Amino acid sequence: MAFGADELRVLRRALAHALHPTPLDDEDVQDCLRLAGSVDEAVREAGRMRAFLLADLARYRDALPGSAPGYLELLQDALAAGYDPRPEDLAALRTLRGTLVGAALLARCQVLAEHSVRARLAGRHVTPGPRTRLLALPGGRTGEGDESKPRPAPRPTSPKPSPPPADRPVPKPSEVFPPRRRPTAPPPEERAAG
Repeated sequence: MAFGADELRVLRRALAHALHPTPLDDEDVQDCLRLAGSVDEAVREAGRMRAFLLADLARYRDALPGSAPGYLELLQDALAAGYDPRPEDLAALRTLRGTLVGAALLARCQVLAEHSVRARLAGRHVTPGPRTRLLALPGGRTGEGDESKPRPAPRPTSPKPSPPPADRPVPKPSEVFPPRRRPTAPPPEERAAG
């Protein structure tokens, strides 16, 4: 979730009021109510997006091994959003550990699953992994102290998936798309006789 400059000003005023209670004018109350509504809508939208991502992840997992690149990418996105890998994810990753990305994700998911099991046995609530920082979006009215605007962190790139395991040979491009052959001209003496 990211806040714009105006929303940050409203949030700053609301926090200042919480720390040092003073009477609020109607405009400040309306601004706070609008911000609260926007935050609630963003939370609902995040829940819808998470449900969509997890449903998509299950569809890709069910279609393995043909959907391996898409599944691995979706799993990385889900893990970045705090997803706790399930046993079926670990089983799927074991079948894909022949690839560099599959092996790395399997190791990562095994650590997360072990952490989750230990936390449940200890009776603690499992907290998801690190999340992205809240960033202010550039734009809006500038106020004092807005000279240094934070820039979004670059999105981590996933390594290119390695070729599929060697149990089925991968055809060469020339086998899939054979070169076009030009028709050969008849020898010169046949042309003269014709």
